[in-house]
Amino acid sequence: MSSPQERLVAQLARIKELSGLSLRALSRESGLSSSSLSRYLTGRLVPPWEAVVALCRAVGRDPRPLRAVWAEADKAGAAPVPRRNDLPADLFDFTGREAESALVEELLRTAGAVAIDGMAGVGKTSLAVHVAHRLAPTYPDGGLYLDLHGFTPGQEPLEPQAALGRLLGALDVTHPPASAAERAALWRSELSRRRALVVLDNAVDAEQVRPLLPGAGKSTVLITSRYRLVSLDGVPPVSLEPLADGDAANLFGRAAGLALTGEEAVGQVLRQCGGLPLALRMAGARLRHRPGWTVAVLAERLRDTGNRFGSVFGMSLQQLDAVQRRMFRLLGVLPGADFDAAVAGALADMPSGRVGAVLEELVDAHLIQELAPGRYRMHDLIRLYAADIAADEEPQADAALRRVLRHYLAQAVAHDRTLPSPYRKEPSPGDPAKAMAWFDLEYVNLVACFDAAVRLGMDEVVADLPQAMRVWFFRHRGTDDQARLLEAAAAAAARLGRDQQRASLLADLGFARAAAGRLAEALAAYELAERSGPDDDLAAGLALRIGLVRRDLGDLEAAQLCFRRARELFEKIGRRAGQSQALAFDGWVTLHLGRHSEAVELARASVALADGPAQITGLVTLGVALASHDPAESLRTLHDALRLSEQNNLQHNQAWCHNCLGVALRVMGSPEKALEHHRRAFELLEPLAEVQLEIDCLHAYAETCRVAGRGDEALALLDRTIELARELGRPHDEQLAQAAREAVRAGC
Repeated sequence: MSSPQERLVAQLARIKELSGLSLRALSRESGLSSSSLSRYLTGRLVPPWEAVVALCRAVGRDPRPLRAVWAEADKAGAAPVPRRNDLPADLFDFTGREAESALVEELLRTAGAVAIDGMAGVGKTSLAVHVAHRLAPTYPDGGLYLDLHGFTPGQEPLEPQAALGRLLGALDVTHPPASAAERAALWRSELSRRRALVVLDNAVDAEQVRPLLPGAGKSTVLITSRYRLVSLDGVPPVSLEPLADGDAANLFGRAAGLALTGEEAVGQVLRQCGGLPLALRMAGARLRHRPGWTVAVLAERLRDTGNRFGSVFGMSLQQLDAVQRRMFRLLGVLPGADFDAAVAGALADMPSGRVGAVLEELVDAHLIQELAPGRYRMHDLIRLYAADIAADEEPQADAALRRVLRHYLAQAVAHDRTLPSPYRKEPSPGDPAKAMAWFDLEYVNLVACFDAAVRLGMDEVVADLPQAMRVWFFRHRGTDDQARLLEAAAAAAARLGRDQQRASLLADLGFARAAAGRLAEALAAYELAERSGPDDDLAAGLALRIGLVRRDLGDLEAAQLCFRRARELFEKIGRRAGQSQALAFDGWVTLHLGRHSEAVELARASVALADGPAQITGLVTLGVALASHDPAESLRTLHDALRLSEQNNLQHNQAWCHNCLGVALRVMGSPEKALEHHRRAFELLEPLAEVQLEIDCLHAYAETCRVAGRGDEALALLDRTIELARELGRPHDEQLAQAAREAVRAGC
């Protein structure tokens, strides 16, 4: 008996067939992305009901008969999602804004989205975070927060593609698709099965935000911007004005720790602060730190400075000593989004024992915010003020910035050394989980430091930092910055005369491009690396990787020559694991060249040379090669490979093993069992940016669907393959898919 999800897939495939439309045309008509449609039509994802309605309406069908089967599939396919909470802490002294808070909450309930706008310092983020905390119990899947850096001094606004990558990363999608459109579709799909509140802070304009909006489902979004985002359809605006005198006085009094009366001096302070919560808190903190002052004295001091905001910020600086003021100035030139005490210490060249006390004074003066214990950030307006002062008064700002960049590089190198990697014999002592968590936390800052190093011409940092992030990048393939960083690093290594390092960086660049399915670009990078005169170790790895690209381009004879050269080089340097890999891939292409017995011998030799996870490639090759001759050993071997992949948490290999189990079971005459493994492969592939592996799995999955008599599903998979192949400029894969499509149409 078929499952609810299979029944829903059959109904949706029937609708597509009756429409007579291609996947791409149906995508245009329904307003759903082609990648999402492909997932719905192949059972890889249960669509939200709104997507079913859109699909039916696009082809003039009544969606109501599908409601019952959809509800069953949705219930059966629903998986619990972990609660996430990235929201900054709520302000303990949040004051006023009752009407605005009530309006924002009501609009979130009715419209599902709100855009709060207003001038800098007026409290947009504070209101958004305050409302998000108040509503937290109604969003069981948590709250997500992302600073879009629309007006952050020294930083470009976050591009939608990068923003989507970070948002998906917050949902544990560590390998998002390459294109912004694919990411937006996956983001909407992920949110459709959650009830989460998303805060998009500091947006520069509507175009930056539009791809980040949730689609169907119960998740909501709260946006802040200095501009009114009137062109965002369905996102009502709420504009903030400066606080009225009553609320402003209350906030000032709370910040000052005083019960204020209606004296004239209070009114003067309020006018000087312009009703801006940021300025009011800073002025109140100044008064609190000077218990001998009266409000009148504070008002007089504020009047002594001509610029309204400069007077408030400058007044806060006056409560600091020379060391604290210098720290404040230097923080204005710090790259990145936030920082810890160690970074601040490197910036100011200050002993670690003194840094904490200095930062506490800046927190008390409201010049920086403590996001979490030991983690700090600056408001954009204050950062700009600090940077202006540093430009005028801090001759050592450039030297301070260079110290920070070297500090981040040293930290990245130290954490990287604790991570297991095939590029080193054994890791340094340390906790690999903590090291990866450090990279996760500091990733945005590391990229900002890299860009600062490029601006300063610090080629040592530019060349070394991406290599220190190599293991992190390997586990997060598809990160938007990876190729850009590696290209700049290779150029820096060339300027430094480091030919071996340049070759290594180019090899990493080729690997990143190959994983993204861009084979011609990968091959170009690998060939540049070869011309850089790599040592035998790197040359062996390059031969192996070039062979994989040649294989995926359909040139099996050239691929085989590369694998055999790689084997010779690995044997020369005594790398048994490398020899095993070369033998396994040689066996794979030999099998596809039709030489079955030779392929089995190569695969067995590969398994004998390796142990542990290094055996996986050989085991998979052997399992597929044995499928038609020895089904029992074939399945036993493939399950051994899968078990090794699971034990070592190798998700890419798990997907590959399931796909190959599907191939073997199809060859053995069990296509329905095979389909279960293909579906599992795509479940594992869903969060990975492994376009190459996806294409391989699509070909195999489509063929199994054809054999199982599921022609509609096969055509949907092949449409997706053709779409990917065209997008990536891969004529070989397109030709294979077109030929398979014709076979399905012909009923072969």
